[in-house]
Amino acid sequence: MGPFNFLGLDPEHSSEAASQALVLPVPYELTTSYGTGTKDGPRAIIEASRQVEFYDAELGIEPAIEWGIHTLPFLPPDISSPDAAISEIQAAVREYAGTGRLLAVLGGEHGMSVGVARGLADVHGEFVTVQLDAHADLRESYEGTPYSHACAARRMLEHGPILQIGIRSLDITEAEFLKNHSERVTCLLAETMQSDRTYLEQVAKFVQGRKVFLTIDLDVFDPSLMPATGTPEPGGLFWYDVVEIIRAIVRNGDVVGFDCVELAPITGLHAPDFLAAKLVYKTLSLILHKRNSAKA
Repeated sequence: MGPFNFLGLDPEHSSEAASQALVLPVPYELTTSYGTGTKDGPRAIIEASRQVEFYDAELGIEPAIEWGIHTLPFLPPDISSPDAAISEIQAAVREYAGTGRLLAVLGGEHGMSVGVARGLADVHGEFVTVQLDAHADLRESYEGTPYSHACAARRMLEHGPILQIGIRSLDITEAEFLKNHSERVTCLLAETMQSDRTYLEQVAKFVQGRKVFLTIDLDVFDPSLMPATGTPEPGGLFWYDVVEIIRAIVRNGDVVGFDCVELAPITGLHAPDFLAAKLVYKTLSLILHKRNSAKA
């Protein structure tokens, strides 16, 4: 199965010097409010990734071999408080994103994405965020902290507009916030997406010519595909829906970094871990392919 790194790559294709992409595992969990276990998500994704085939039929190449992917040391952040953890994640993301390589961050609960966004902003300045998620995450504060997973999108608004995709759970204060801040947050409800298939055009228009931070909360998927999350919601998206959305983002925008969060592994159930690993690889592959095509 190879070394314990993302995809189990040999040293020739996983050294930092030879890699165009970096994978940062962050086993952070502090503000979960229902199911737990997201701290085990990064390790499960890396373990499952060692079973993923390198070849991408769409691109006709083995992206990991062509461009290299380096797995960074696990970053277990300071859990004395959420804001301390966010600051530590921000500093690490700033350092690694500053190398010019594509950075993919593996979580961990969604609250950590605030640190990812801040670190990317330190390097790239303003960008737009595309949030794939079941939940709006627009609360100002939740259970005593503004850095809860339920506040992630509200904090990420500090860096630019947000497009939310696949949402199917929010409270009345979040619904009111959406109504009053429609110029800053666009919310595509999963139910509406079933009947109105023009959402890909909305995605393309939103990211067109802009720097993009892509944050993927795995509960965007329907629980029949992804039961291994802390807060599963019925009525979610499916594999090809999500991949096509990511294609639209990559084709039309400039993805400066992304994260994949909220995997809470279930002992003996490997399919969700493998889905997460394959999704991370597919996303990395599409972004790297575009970057290298632009250089050609």
